[in-house]
Amino acid sequence: MRMRRHDRTSGTGRALLLALLLTLLTCATRASGAPPPAPGVSTPSAPAIARTWPVGSHPLVLRGWEPPATVYARGHRGVDLATPAGAQVRAVAAGRVSFAGRVAGRGVVSVELTGTDLRTTYEPVTATVKKGDEVEPGGVVGTVEFTGSHCPTTCVHWGLLRGTTYMDPLALLPPWLLNRGPSRLLPVLGAPL
Repeated sequence: MRMRRHDRTSGTGRALLLALLLTLLTCATRASGAPPPAPGVSTPSAPAIARTWPVGSHPLVLRGWEPPATVYARGHRGVDLATPAGAQVRAVAAGRVSFAGRVAGRGVVSVELTGTDLRTTYEPVTATVKKGDEVEPGGVVGTVEFTGSHCPTTCVHWGLLRGTTYMDPLALLPPWLLNRGPSRLLPVLGAPL
């Protein structure tokens, strides 16, 4: 009898793991194949001023930015980054906290980026900052909440806005932050080794 219960539990665990992996693969595929904006909808650009990712060193993008065809149309107004609950959420660039509180039951932190007309948003986050606080790149603004996420696994939703226009937050990342590989020093030609 014990053998059968173990087999059933083991099989259920494998089925759940397989379902989770398929969900992550589907989301990753969807993120890389985001549809282009509809004709007539502009895709504003953002300066690559970020100095760090909001979570981790190069988190998995579960769902990418999907610009809506119109202001009120369906879309995904940010990116979802895989991260465990309780992980620290950091400001990607210097700025001032413009909001730290709850919206529709979720913790949200917004940071107005210094020298720009842009602001980033992070959710679901338990804030460790308050409105008006100055933050540096990499400064902790909160921790990822366990509940309130719209992802199949725990994640943080990172958004970017200019006024009321949503933009792709990945545009803030310079190429050296987007690349996965580690930095490598190469020899200088003519210099002694």
